[in-house]
Amino acid sequence: MKRRNTGLALAIVLLCTPLLSAQNGTEGSFARTLKVSGPVDLQVRTGAGRISVREGAAGGVQINAVIRAREGLLGSGDIAQRVHAIEANPPIEQNGNTIRIGMVDDSDLYRDISVSYEIVTPAQTRLTSRTGSGSQSVEGIQGPVDAHTGSGSLNITDVDREVNASTGSGEIAIDGVRNSVTAKTGSGSIRANHVGQLTATSAASERTETSAQLDLQTGSGSIRLQDALGSLRAHTGSGSIQAAGEPEGSWRLDTGSGGVTVELPHNAGFNLMARTGSGSIRVDHPLTAQGEMNKHTVRGTVRGGGPELDIRTGSGGIRVQ
Repeated sequence: MKRRNTGLALAIVLLCTPLLSAQNGTEGSFARTLKVSGPVDLQVRTGAGRISVREGAAGGVQINAVIRAREGLLGSGDIAQRVHAIEANPPIEQNGNTIRIGMVDDSDLYRDISVSYEIVTPAQTRLTSRTGSGSQSVEGIQGPVDAHTGSGSLNITDVDREVNASTGSGEIAIDGVRNSVTAKTGSGSIRANHVGQLTATSAASERTETSAQLDLQTGSGSIRLQDALGSLRAHTGSGSIQAAGEPEGSWRLDTGSGGVTVELPHNAGFNLMARTGSGSIRVDHPLTAQGEMNKHTVRGTVRGGGPELDIRTGSGGIRVQ
């Protein structure tokens, strides 16, 4: 009995060995640590794969990459050789504090291969990142941040300077950006919390506050905005909008189909224009009407007026509270 078990175990090992070798031959990785001094200009690109960038200690940029062949191609053709070629010669360039990752011209080398990056960089980093297909996350850097993916989610947290985030299809989540924000997705929801408040200093003894610009757009999906400070444009082709914060410029919110809820400070003054093709309008602030008023159109001023609040929906209710 023991001999049969030993023989069976040996047979299983021999049968599995080619598969394990094929998998190992089509997956790879590389890691590099680059020394820097001062603010970093970081540019990252991958045709397919995830990108993660987060804050680390000053003086160095750590790059960890995982290389994978497309599912179903394990061990086929020359793909293992191409994976090893990428491992041996990673697509990393450095010129002082400017670092470029994944900027390759040899498309054949990367055919059917994804490269995902995890990067730890000093807080004083500006980032430009691109992926054809894959999610991205950015956390704790100064910025500005310009992140784009053809298909995948974007998650951006704790950035001091302006953020430009776009995806062809996927959710966008932004939290703690103390500057202007542009977020656009072809299909997917947008969530933003604690955004806006732009501060400019014109002299050593003089501080001036300027308004952050918030631009959130989705072709199909909901928009949720909390603790916003600045001017706002929010648009969805189909989906609801919820926005809470303090206008420091005009707020324009529109949806082709869906309800709109706006929450403003209890002492806010603003000029209101609200229209719905099908639905009710409710205003919980003291409104002085101007012009025509009916169940689908409300126009007036609140507490003497102030920033413009323009709300429109093709189908859905509107509430200002």
